[in-house]
Amino acid sequence: MSEAAEFVDYTLQRESSWEKAEEARWRLGESFKVYGASIGAVRGTVRDALNKFKNLSHDDITALSSELWDEPVFERRLAAVVLLQTKVGILVNTDLTRIEGFIRQSGTEELAGPLAVDVVKPLLVRLEGQAKERAARVLERWSQDADPWLRRAAQLAAHTS
Repeated sequence: MSEAAEFVDYTLQRESSWEKAEEARWRLGESFKVYGASIGAVRGTVRDALNKFKNLSHDDITALSSELWDEPVFERRLAAVVLLQTKVGILVNTDLTRIEGFIRQSGTEELAGPLAVDVVKPLLVRLEGQAKERAARVLERWSQDADPWLRRAAQLAAHTS
């Protein structure tokens, strides 16, 4: 695990409480291991990680999001989502492949929804030209996919406010 991923994981574990872990287990079921860190703690941990590791490139950010996602721990996966939300401005259309995998594995609206609304949607709005066309084709494919999380993400990302 990278130093940044270790920092996030360690901090999330330190920010946990058994009360929050029990509530999360009840809400999420057995799909995830949970530490019991609050959403605020997850957001603060990502902010602190980005301050501590200031020079993370696009590739570093996307690799870190994958590292955090690799373990089926809810707070780690939420940290990956928050990281992508925070750094959506550096994402490119080819990152939709990674995000698609995350959405397919999300298992809950608490992860899939923010990925669609706060990562995919702003990414699509920002793209231009051929990159925008390719991303639109990806979203169209998602909308026809058998996976319900992916179909829902396509719907949420395409919906204009």
